[in-house]
Amino acid sequence: MPKLGEKPFYKYCPYCSAKLTLKEKGGMLRPVCEACGFVQFLNPTVGVAVIVVEGEKILLGKRNKPPALGKWCIPCGHVEWGEDVREAAKREFLEETGLVVDVGDVFEVLSNFHNPEHLTVGVWFWGNVIGGELRAGDDLSEVKFFSLWDLPKDMAFPTDRMVIDKLRKLFKKRF
Repeated sequence: MPKLGEKPFYKYCPYCSAKLTLKEKGGMLRPVCEACGFVQFLNPTVGVAVIVVEGEKILLGKRNKPPALGKWCIPCGHVEWGEDVREAAKREFLEETGLVVDVGDVFEVLSNFHNPEHLTVGVWFWGNVIGGELRAGDDLSEVKFFSLWDLPKDMAFPTDRMVIDKLRKLFKKRF
């Protein structure tokens, strides 16, 4: 756990600028402002991804920036403040793939611990393409369909592997 003043803890209160001190709150040591009562909680951000499958092929994107530069992932991104998770999934998918999707049911929700400096909770949705033109954009340099049974070896995120393993089991049951 980082110390006060180290990333990701604030050293000074973001509301009144007073120096923060570590106090026990909710069973953990947390930065607290004695002046205004602010308590800094470390919460993960929410990530969203859309699973588009054609036959037994899944659409993946090759990342063109960190984290996981040059590795493949299910197209994904972060929910903006005040944004609905499904709208965020549509927006991110369009930005990264050029495709407009109808976002369906939640397929999986997982905690992501692969980057200890930026923890996320990921939500993977089913998606159906309803428009657009396939092209890489935003955080991706390439987009392409891969067989569920023959994926790139250089996958970006362990949770994507978990999602794909779950997909494989689903497809085995169907066929």
